[in-house]
Amino acid sequence: MADLFTTAPAAPLAEALRPKTLDEVIGQSHLIGAGKPLRLAFESGKPHSMILWGPPGVGKTTLARLTASAFNYDFIALSAVFSGVKDIRAAMEQAEQNLGLGKKTILFVDEIHRFNKSQQDALLPFVESGLVVLIGATTENPSFEVNSALLSRAQVYVLEALTDEELRQLFTRAQQQALADLHFEEIAIDTLVGYADGDARRFLNLLEQAETAARAGGTTLIDAEFVKNALTLNARRFDKGGDNFYDQISALHKSVRGSNPDAALYWLCRMLDGGADPKYLSRRIIRMAWEDIGLADPRAMQVANDAATTFERLGSPEGDLALAQAIIYLAIAAKSNAGYMAYNQARAFVKKDKSREVPVHLRNAPTKLMKELGYGHEYRYAHDEPDAYAAGETYLPDGMPEPGWYRPVPRGLESKIADKMAYLRQLDQDAKK
Repeated sequence: MADLFTTAPAAPLAEALRPKTLDEVIGQSHLIGAGKPLRLAFESGKPHSMILWGPPGVGKTTLARLTASAFNYDFIALSAVFSGVKDIRAAMEQAEQNLGLGKKTILFVDEIHRFNKSQQDALLPFVESGLVVLIGATTENPSFEVNSALLSRAQVYVLEALTDEELRQLFTRAQQQALADLHFEEIAIDTLVGYADGDARRFLNLLEQAETAARAGGTTLIDAEFVKNALTLNARRFDKGGDNFYDQISALHKSVRGSNPDAALYWLCRMLDGGADPKYLSRRIIRMAWEDIGLADPRAMQVANDAATTFERLGSPEGDLALAQAIIYLAIAAKSNAGYMAYNQARAFVKKDKSREVPVHLRNAPTKLMKELGYGHEYRYAHDEPDAYAAGETYLPDGMPEPGWYRPVPRGLESKIADKMAYLRQLDQDAKK
């Protein structure tokens, strides 16, 4: 019975397969391959502070632990989610003790972007003094989330999601070391690789779930049907508030602007599949119509608004089709940012310009006094003029030159708008002769 209490629980598969050397790491060849930055850092014999930035499950913690092991440093780990300034001070006291014993310290801060400014500031003097070598791990862009002072003292390394081939290498290792008695059909492996979405830890957890379910079900065959029925396959990796979110919305917008309907549909479906709020997407689609299509095809605004209204009425998944068709229309529509650019230029001008008076002939004159003061005097009513246009009339403040902000593009309806504007400008020129 003693073994019941003394036997340690089996480590999760992800922990059991954690690499013990740099050569065992799968992925990140752009950093740890021969002659690459982290490989050279390991070979230099002197560790340095660094920020490891990348999505979940790509080896940030593993590389931090390997760094401590390679240089024989003590490894102190903090989670920014659960730690505060008090924990930082305790870690520094431990580092001081280590130094007194002739051993240096690596301080690993997981999710370092979750530390606020004061907590990050608390780290700074100890990093500057060399008491600790800081390794921070983050899934968020350190440019926005890590203090500039701390960032300037640490090298940023960008880690990438594992490729399908690299996940298959991980599968081979897992099968050799822990899953040798299970047979996985190729389509089952493909399914698990797809749902792992470049996350090694997630992939190993899925394999572990498959093993547990197979043993409970008394089978050694893992096929696609088994994976579908026995495992909880969540949506792909998607951070609704982080870089991944903004990168994908950027890709969607740029695909529409670039007139590629297939790419636009791909990114829309990726975001919907990942759990993005369709109402947010519908608002972004309306913005795309106004910003990148504008008056080249005014129907685009109507299509975008109708799609948003349809989604409000139907919800998901039926309303998703309206968003998809709006995306297609916007992608193939004639493009113009002339109105968007004109608005930005006008707004910038007004912001820095003085407050110019409204010309007297454009002022409203609802009272006798105002009329006596000349308000509205000599105003030309456009509808009474030939072509309903008062040629030569001015509408800008006195002394302000025509800025020419709006420049229609030679595409879609705006090409006709350009022709009309050229005709009206010619009438102005003729009126001045």
